[in-house]
Amino acid sequence: MSGSFLRVSIWAYLVIFFLYLLGPLVIMSVTAFNSSAFPRMSPWECLTFQWFDELFRDQRILNGIKNSLIIGAGTVVLSVAMGLAGALMLTQIWPKLRATYYTVIIAPILIPGVVLGISTLVFWDRINRMLGLGADSVLSNGVFLTVIGQSTFIASYCMLVLVARLQRYDVALTEAALDLGATHAQAFRKILLPFMRPAIASAAVLAFLASFENYNTTTFTFGEYPTLTIELAQKVRYGITPSISALAFIIVALTVFFALLNEAKLKRQELVAAVRKNATVEELAGKIKLPSFFAGNAAAVLVVIFAVATITVVGTATAYDPAQCVANVREQKRLEAEQRIQELRQQREEQRKQREAEEAEQGGAQSAPRPSNNSGFGNVFAPNTLGGDSEETQPQSETPPSSNDGFGGAFDPNSLQND
Repeated sequence: MSGSFLRVSIWAYLVIFFLYLLGPLVIMSVTAFNSSAFPRMSPWECLTFQWFDELFRDQRILNGIKNSLIIGAGTVVLSVAMGLAGALMLTQIWPKLRATYYTVIIAPILIPGVVLGISTLVFWDRINRMLGLGADSVLSNGVFLTVIGQSTFIASYCMLVLVARLQRYDVALTEAALDLGATHAQAFRKILLPFMRPAIASAAVLAFLASFENYNTTTFTFGEYPTLTIELAQKVRYGITPSISALAFIIVALTVFFALLNEAKLKRQELVAAVRKNATVEELAGKIKLPSFFAGNAAAVLVVIFAVATITVVGTATAYDPAQCVANVREQKRLEAEQRIQELRQQREEQRKQREAEEAEQGGAQSAPRPSNNSGFGNVFAPNTLGGDSEETQPQSETPPSSNDGFGGAFDPNSLQND
């Protein structure tokens, strides 16, 4: 009973985890095919491919992709070179200094990207001024500053990947090559570098992806060459459109495709290695019958399915026209808007009639005789004495009071009026 509960709990956890991890990507990918002007999955309107067309016509996005590719290539070259040099130095340095050197190399990972971006901009600006160069020099170029700024911390990631590979390297191979007359350059190029090739490829992919999605450091150094992340951040400030979802779908599709292709390649290598391991001497001397590319290779089958699905979607996009569906949706929206306006008008009419009825009731209450305010103080405390109808409450036959105060009526208020 406990074992069954544990298995159910593990599967439930995995389902929740992958929903949390992949759910937003799936939703964003679906919104790229909805005709709604705002990215949303529900309510579904019409199947459309217009957002991909708008994406490929957006010059800012295309320019950002181009700048990201250029900066990513430069970052890969610089970061992998520095990471490999740091990894070799770490494995050959004096053991007592290894911990200190490792801390210094890893420090850029712990520094916030904002600080790296500002420090890179300020440092190279001072260098540019010391050399007496202008504002349009190479040291002030956005591509140069972005590559330098990103490489300061991406090289640390590359070093960690390469160090993990170097820890399995047998130094005796290099020593044997040197004993046989090879130079250090030849030993590095023909022995160490082939051994490090898988790690170098992994570090290059990691460096490119880290450069492609970086924002914190790039936002201070891009200058006149904004990357894709900068362009997306600027567009989001003024409202997003499903063309952003189309871009996300393309990125996710390419990532899945290359991941499946790499998995199929690795699986193929495992199958070939297993066949050669079980082969006889005669088979090794001759031609070994290798299994087909799809035999026992599920990733290869998924790659083919993925390719066929992509071709089908592209073909459908060229022939499918959602104009009629979009027109029907717009007409339905117009009818719903008119119905809503009519309902609002009816509500306002009912509210107006209700207000008129309330005002009529209040008018009838005001026409009733007013209570007497004769309290013995000359109606001083009567509320009507402050109103505009106080003249009506005063008797018309009342004579003005005498102003004969011994000064000839100089202080009489009526003496200032023009008779």
